[in-house]
Amino acid sequence: MLLSCLVIQKNRKGKTGKMKKVDKLFKNATVLTVDAKFTQYPDGAVAISGDSIVAVGPQNEICKEYEAAEVLDCQGKILMPGLINGHTHVPMTLLRGLSDDLRLDVWLMGYIMPVEREFVSPEMVTLGTKIACAEMIRCGTTTFADMYYFEEEIAKATAEAGMRAICAESVLKFPSPDAQFYEESLTRTRTFIEQYHKHPLIVPAIAPHAPYTCTPEILQACASIAKEFDVPLMIHLAETAWEVDALRSEHGVPVVPYIKRHQLLDTKLIGAHLVHIDEGEIRELAKHNCGGVHNPSSNMKLASGTAPVTKMVELNMNVGIGTDGPASNNDLDMFEEMRLTSFLGKLQTGDPTSLPAKTVVYMATRGGAKALHLDKITGSIEAGKRADMILVDIDPIHNTPRFKRDADGLYAQIVYASKSTDVTHVMVNGQWLMKEHQLLTVDESSLLTEAKAFAAKVDKFLMEREQSLLSKLVTIGGATQEESFEIQTKVRVDDIAAVLEKINMPEIVIEQKKHYKQFDTYFRFNNTDQMIRYREDELIDEKGGIQSVRSRLTLIGDTKHGINPESKILLSRSRYLAAAGNSLRFYREYFRPDSVFEVQKDRQRFHVSFKGIKFFINVDTMIQPEIGKFVEIKSKTWSRIDAEQKTKLVSSLLSFLGLKADAAIHEDYHELK
Repeated sequence: MLLSCLVIQKNRKGKTGKMKKVDKLFKNATVLTVDAKFTQYPDGAVAISGDSIVAVGPQNEICKEYEAAEVLDCQGKILMPGLINGHTHVPMTLLRGLSDDLRLDVWLMGYIMPVEREFVSPEMVTLGTKIACAEMIRCGTTTFADMYYFEEEIAKATAEAGMRAICAESVLKFPSPDAQFYEESLTRTRTFIEQYHKHPLIVPAIAPHAPYTCTPEILQACASIAKEFDVPLMIHLAETAWEVDALRSEHGVPVVPYIKRHQLLDTKLIGAHLVHIDEGEIRELAKHNCGGVHNPSSNMKLASGTAPVTKMVELNMNVGIGTDGPASNNDLDMFEEMRLTSFLGKLQTGDPTSLPAKTVVYMATRGGAKALHLDKITGSIEAGKRADMILVDIDPIHNTPRFKRDADGLYAQIVYASKSTDVTHVMVNGQWLMKEHQLLTVDESSLLTEAKAFAAKVDKFLMEREQSLLSKLVTIGGATQEESFEIQTKVRVDDIAAVLEKINMPEIVIEQKKHYKQFDTYFRFNNTDQMIRYREDELIDEKGGIQSVRSRLTLIGDTKHGINPESKILLSRSRYLAAAGNSLRFYREYFRPDSVFEVQKDRQRFHVSFKGIKFFINVDTMIQPEIGKFVEIKSKTWSRIDAEQKTKLVSSLLSFLGLKADAAIHEDYHELK
């Protein structure tokens, strides 16, 4: 059965002598070429042979010169270049809706990355890629730029679906799902590039994730590989304000000068987001022919900000449009991104003429191809370029009526009124991927079944994790999973000087002495006696200045009791420690405590040996709450017998310091009023 608008015509004998044969012929189309002159053919035709466009022009001219085995009557629909999604992470279709309405760092490091460490595999990325390809084909996307893991599997699935893509293998400074160390990622990337270097649909690339997740050595190594093989280099740049502020604080320069320092501007750079860059940085990127990709939905949803796209366009920077990953968008709809790009540009500048529809269509097609360094082969309907094209129906009720007095009105119809569901046909490299809304290269029904099964596994993992503070702690930061027990006691004192004098006597051997200002924030939870403590230690030097700062997390358990009923000495809770590489705000939003309590103190800490046994003596002046001064004695232990022996010695040590054991306090500082 023939489709409603598809007419297959067999060549008639006697008419083949003077006409050139091609494989496919589009006729009766409203052709938007998006070439350098933005040429339009209201009654146009396009001839295709193999994977490329042979000719484009008025229908009467093309049909006189060319004949084809397959002729498509476009019935007046818009025939335009396929849309180009300049930045995404396609396997993350399987993480769509995983955890929303969070800040970028909490969303990424608290949920997405832990799930990725648990579930990302060759099978997972293959399934996620197939789902993404089905979605993008339906939305009129013919080319996309991807950055993820197991990129060779993504490339394979993409090629099988018939789409064009830049596939960039991610490189990070910490372990990733497909590499324990970044050197493995570099080796993997080399192999991948060599495998796909001359593929007709796939352009292999390398992707150092971001300046804040890569060391200078990683950035330089990635730049070297990109230059060696002449492939694109993708990277997240200036997506959030905190990222930019941290880079300035640590390295003293903005983002673009920093990556220039590490030779990234000497590559075919594709920078994603670019939300927080200034005019000077834009000029530098434009000067080096770097590409930038605006991701409006993702940046709005994560409240990262709005990229200065209008200024980028004004300064002739190559700028495309992307969806970002479907876990942060949460879709791959480039029609939606075009609309938002124009609206945000107008809102940002206060000028309704900013980023007109014509410019936005260019950004999503030929401009996007330039940003991805692919404009020689795709992005416009021109002879010699690949046949990457879509048909868009502009007759639905939501796009009616149509005014013809202004030729540029077509661009406005596409950007402001058209929907992705208006795409009826999709072709890539001269091959059909969709006809009359019917996908030809991907089986949607089987993908839906597999996706449901995958989601059930992730749900189970997260629900089990959410029930355990330890699991949440371990998941985000490699907590030390060894229980640490210690005996401890503390006594309130009035005269610290007298205690310090005793500590410095020969009976006590001081092995180490440090002076801290400690800032503790305790996270309490109603359904458990466990707590999370976030601590910032400021190490104070002899002149009273801050020598260094260290942050860490401690899971404080519920095992707290005396060594014996009469004892004033406590066997402390079990503890798990983890370095705290994120802000206090991050951990507050990630752990979601029911209440928070803060403690601040000035601490002089002594590592000592008393009668051959090691102890910690903390001499503390409480700042918040203002509850006085204390001497705290601790010693690590590993058994009850050891704890009982050390308890007796603690009593002796207290006596030596001029303190009374029966005045000892059971509570920790956060428990004292």
